[in-house]
Amino acid sequence: MSDTTSITVTTVVATDPATAFEIFTAEVNAWWKRGPRFRPSVHGVGVLRFKPGVGGRPIETYDDKSSFDFGRIKVWAPGERLVFELIGRDFGPNESTEVEVCFEGEGENTRLTVEHRGSERFPDDHPARHGLGEPAFSDVMSVWWADLFVSIKIQVAETLTREGT
Repeated sequence: MSDTTSITVTTVVATDPATAFEIFTAEVNAWWKRGPRFRPSVHGVGVLRFKPGVGGRPIETYDDKSSFDFGRIKVWAPGERLVFELIGRDFGPNESTEVEVCFEGEGENTRLTVEHRGSERFPDDHPARHGLGEPAFSDVMSVWWADLFVSIKIQVAETLTREGT
């Protein structure tokens, strides 16, 4: 296992970087898919959101008033960059990965690039790996983010249509 395991996925959305950042963060509950592959639920259907700013966190809150913090925000630069620690329910102390999302203008569009790194810290038998070693685990994570990027593209289009822009 390498000490530099990371996956990078890129897509282009039809809006400017500031709007793309706003939709990515403020509407995360709408585009981050539900289900065992994306958001396993132990307390029913929750609402996912980012508590903004450095030190904020991605958090899911449930009907029973419980919540789960998915990590901590390390960089909050609207329209430019978001970096957050990502933890799972089955992660132990000091077990996390890091997600960096860059928002780069390309004419009237924005190139979104996510780099998800840090899985090399997990042993091959860690629950987050679902029984997969490298490179299969990285391949699955790439597909996972690609699926989420399809959702964010749809969310951007729906939001802009709703707002009439």
